Amino acid sequence: MTDSQPQMQDWNAFAEQWNEQFLDALEENMEAQAKFVESWSETVGEASDETEISDGLEGYARAYETWMNASQQMVDRMNDQLEGEDVDLEEFRDIWLNTSNEAFKDVMSTTAFAKMTGESVGDVLELQQQADEASQETLRTLGFATGDDVVEVGDRLVELERRQHAVEQKLDRVLEHLEDEQ
Repeated sequence: MTDSQPQMQDWNAFAEQWNEQFLDALEENMEAQAKFVESWSETVGEASDETEISDGLEGYARAYETWMNASQQMVDRMNDQLEGEDVDLEEFRDIWLNTSNEAFKDVMSTTAFAKMTGESVGDVLELQQQADEASQETLRTLGFATGDDVVEVGDRLVELERRQHAVEQKLDRVLEHLEDEQ
């Protein structure tokens, strides 16, 4: 009887740890799904074309189905564990990681996502250009050389080197001519 008590305590501790990890994973999954739905709702809400909205909703539906399949896989593997099968905890992590990848593929392959990404990139490039212009102006005001100034100096140096080389070639020809006359 004393041998069975430590085994039962080990089992209880293992089951408790496993349940906690499962609940943590389930909570993280729900949070990820909520963030995903919120982000997707914003994207679809911004889409103005009926085709984009339809495509976006189809992508969301595929992603949702992917998440539900992962949930079913989790339940199946948990049942396998409870029935005594040796299930590695990393397998649960892998299910969620693979599911995340698949769900994002479902969403990213839509025209609504492409439109949102294109608009975001355009906005970022515009902001970057404005920041570059502001920093150039600030440097000029403070009396420092700007990137444009450095490029201009570089261009002038290249032109001076080209001219110097041409003068050296002419001078060599003149010297050769003078040597030939002597």
